[in-house]
Amino acid sequence: MWEKVKDFASEFFVTGDPMIYGAMASIALVSIGIVFVLTYFKKWKWLWEEWITTVDHKKIGIMYILASMLMLFRGGVDALLMRAQLVMPEMTLLNADHYNQIFTTHGVIMILFMAMPLMFGLFNVIVPLQLGARDVAFPFLNSLSFWLFLFGAMLFNLSFVIGGSPDAGWLAYPPYSGKEFNPGVGQDFYIWGIQISGIGSLMTGINFIVTILKMRAPGMKLMKMPMFSWSVLSSCIAIIFAFPILTATLALLFLDRYFGAHFFTLDGGGNPMMYINLIWMWGHPEVYIIILPAFGIFSEIVATFSKKKLFGYKSMVYAMMIISILSFLVWAHHFFTMGSGADVNAFFAVTTMLIAIPTGVKVFNWLFTMFRGRITMSIPMMWTIAFIICFVIGGMTGVLLSVAPADFQFHNSYFLIAHFHNTLIGGVVFGFFAGIYYWWPKMFGFQLQEKWGKWAFWFWNIGFYLCFMPQYVLGLMGMTRRVYTYGWDKGWFEMNLVSTIGAGLMGIAFIFQVWQIVVSVKNRKMDTNGDPYNARTLEWSIPSPAPHYNFAITPTVSSIDEFWEEKQRIASGVPPKPTPPIEPIHMPKNSGVPFVMSFFWFLVGFGFVWSWTWLIVIGALGVAGSMIYHSFNYDTDYYIPVDEIKRTEAALRRA
Repeated sequence: MWEKVKDFASEFFVTGDPMIYGAMASIALVSIGIVFVLTYFKKWKWLWEEWITTVDHKKIGIMYILASMLMLFRGGVDALLMRAQLVMPEMTLLNADHYNQIFTTHGVIMILFMAMPLMFGLFNVIVPLQLGARDVAFPFLNSLSFWLFLFGAMLFNLSFVIGGSPDAGWLAYPPYSGKEFNPGVGQDFYIWGIQISGIGSLMTGINFIVTILKMRAPGMKLMKMPMFSWSVLSSCIAIIFAFPILTATLALLFLDRYFGAHFFTLDGGGNPMMYINLIWMWGHPEVYIIILPAFGIFSEIVATFSKKKLFGYKSMVYAMMIISILSFLVWAHHFFTMGSGADVNAFFAVTTMLIAIPTGVKVFNWLFTMFRGRITMSIPMMWTIAFIICFVIGGMTGVLLSVAPADFQFHNSYFLIAHFHNTLIGGVVFGFFAGIYYWWPKMFGFQLQEKWGKWAFWFWNIGFYLCFMPQYVLGLMGMTRRVYTYGWDKGWFEMNLVSTIGAGLMGIAFIFQVWQIVVSVKNRKMDTNGDPYNARTLEWSIPSPAPHYNFAITPTVSSIDEFWEEKQRIASGVPPKPTPPIEPIHMPKNSGVPFVMSFFWFLVGFGFVWSWTWLIVIGALGVAGSMIYHSFNYDTDYYIPVDEIKRTEAALRRA
């Protein structure tokens, strides 16, 4: 009996690596600490009522952002371990298998479990406020989307200490991701973690398309909508077409692994190239899905801190929508070297070059907005200017990669690694950092302290260029991606050393940002009027943080930048618009069903990973029971009385 227990434990838990043991101990200590704090301060009820069951879009957005920061830490540690392994030739910090696991989890976590939830967090906090709405179109679905994402991320991350991490690369190309070459459970954790969270992402895309199209304030026509909301719309349109492809592709891979199907195995009549086509039909639109909202953030920041209308509003809208469409016509440039033929390569080379045109339009629009503007060099504006420089470099190297003959040299080299980090860190991460700094007062009611924010900014930027500029050179010197060690004879040592130093500086920058938040919480500089920047859009017209109903009176809109225009009219002596009387506000009630249903989805995924039919059945019954319960629950909303609204507004204005 004891031997069976030991055999099961040795298969179930990851053993033999001191770093894994350290991670297990850390997870256990942190979990115990959280339980102790919640119990000691009697906060379990508060946690359940205020956060776990909430359908308030602002709280859901904050939870998305918090989760993404934890994933940034996890993915960042993976990156530092990779750079430590490559700092000099013949390093033995990581063996080949462990290195494969780390670069696989790094890619998945950073794209799907860091960038996506960070993006969704800003969607949730800001879009309804910019539109003058009380909430998103489907608050219950919004909560379910978050908990599906979180439980999917938890399932994926469990593989680090249970069963073993996936190691077939962040896109899991067959045949190596198939059962024959990858018999462990790591790849199944990969499939089900992404599947569960991907369902949540698809529902978020649907939710925000409906919110934007149907819940804008009276008078806010589409061409009077703030640019960030436009960027969210273009991103969500791409989501609803791209994510079903990912879901179907991973489902086929799971059928290959679990039931012995042969969709992607040559000896069974399948074709691994079909998988690569499908995964990149999702994968390249995914790049634009996460970067389009960053373009919207920069548009808001540049206009606010230049004290000018955004230059070329209509051209920005058209550029974003064109990118959203063209992003589905470029996927084959990821495998120019795989023998598709000259005509196919030429088509995808041209479409890849074309997508640079609307991207360039936006850069010039931001520059012309700043031209002769009264620029305030706040931290959000610093991140914006840093992005423009960085993204132009990434864009130029992207055009080089789009040239099919040149790509035969660059393909799968560190030149490519440098390029996509140039665009994803310099574009996505810098953009979302700018957005968090910009909207922090609206989320929490106080501003972040600037001193440590500037230290973080400079360490991030200096570290970024030190880390990734040498990798362009390494790629041209012949260093390919996915190598875990190299010899002294290669001549790669110096550039790898500089690159690792840069990665370390970015790690220090993240610590500065955490410390900045700690200092800012301790010494709060409160936002007293809800509009610390003299901003332009509707979210700044209400107190910070916003009340749970957002607007006591639904605003009316007559122009782009309505809040700014109203302030200008009042300053010129025009009396403010008359406000209608306050009426009771219809709001959704909190619900624990999304959390419970997502937990049962977690059980389904965990059961499939380990082939435990009993757990799959329990999870499936739980999911079905949750759906049935919600279908027959008619007590889902309530009205906030006028007296309560007036008391809340008076208290917020006094604060």
